[in-house]
Amino acid sequence: MMKNSIKILAQISLLVLLISCGTKENKSDSKEETHERLTDVTVTQAQFKNEGMTLGSIKESSFPDWVEASGMIDVPPENRAVITAFMGGYIKNNPLLIGDAVKKGQVLITLENPEFVEIQQQFQELAEQLNYLKSEYERQQALVAENITSKKNFLKAESEYKRSVATYTGLRKKLQMLHINPERVLQGDYTSQASIYAPITGTIAETFVSKGSYVSSADPIMEIVDVAHIHLELEVFEQDMLKVKKGQKIKFRIPESSDEFYEGEVHLIGNSLNQEGRTVTVHGHLEHEGRTPNFAVGMFIEAQIETGETTAMGIAQESVVDMGDAYYLLQLQQQEGGDYFFNQVQVEIGKTRNGYTEIKNTADFSKGAQFLGKGAFELIKEGSEGHSH
Repeated sequence: MMKNSIKILAQISLLVLLISCGTKENKSDSKEETHERLTDVTVTQAQFKNEGMTLGSIKESSFPDWVEASGMIDVPPENRAVITAFMGGYIKNNPLLIGDAVKKGQVLITLENPEFVEIQQQFQELAEQLNYLKSEYERQQALVAENITSKKNFLKAESEYKRSVATYTGLRKKLQMLHINPERVLQGDYTSQASIYAPITGTIAETFVSKGSYVSSADPIMEIVDVAHIHLELEVFEQDMLKVKKGQKIKFRIPESSDEFYEGEVHLIGNSLNQEGRTVTVHGHLEHEGRTPNFAVGMFIEAQIETGETTAMGIAQESVVDMGDAYYLLQLQQQEGGDYFFNQVQVEIGKTRNGYTEIKNTADFSKGAQFLGKGAFELIKEGSEGHSH
């Protein structure tokens, strides 16, 4: 009986010892896990001071309400010119390429056509006849005044003279529109060529012809665009159009080229609805136009039109680190012996304004929680690459 009691006591003692060891191991694991959680990122006091790091907290801030829009970079109608010929002809000279800069009044292209010579010939012949027709008209006018000739002869002379004057004036105007000097034609200096000049200063945006090809007066030859003043042509959906007002700020970017945002302002709002897309056109002007990149006309843009303000919880923008697929903050867990222990936490962000970014999941953090400001990006970036601190 005594032996059995000792045996049972020994078994109980062994069981208690095993349970106690297991508990200690669990506590040890828990401490290790806690330690790992607390030391995602460790910053020494010297590092914190020397690198000018700062701490910040989530607080109430003002953020804009906006309307989403899309559109393109464009220029005013007076800054765009499609070049056509006054009369058809063959391309004799076409020296310009897309992208070439031209000035108003510069020769763009030269046409050749035998009909140009015919017009000049008709003009000179008619000019010679006018002297006789004018003299005959004045003679008949004097005779009819003295009742020496019939009024019929006078009216005939008057009709022929005035009709010839009209034809002469028309031919002279044609020559001027062809940029052929009428005075040189009157001296017998004919040309089979006519030049077309740039109506505006700008750059060649498109060319539609090649040397030797024939163009009619209806065919476009090239297009010139002056990008000295560009603007935004945006499309806003019907449900948002009443929120948009003149003078509101526009933020836009070129998604195919860069994530950088540029600024503009609503200048005009259309009053007719595009029935196909149920949108209205909004015309915007760029701010600091002289300091913007060389935007190309026709570039697709995504824009946000600020329509008001709302209050939300946010933090300094420098605290938020974009890792491509998610956004993170470094939350201060504890400060011990001058060192700072941070935990990397994922956040949901909203709008950004004046250096502050909206944080949507503020319920995940305790009131008064502090986060690393300056230096957060470098530490999270280095941590993602496997460095230790």
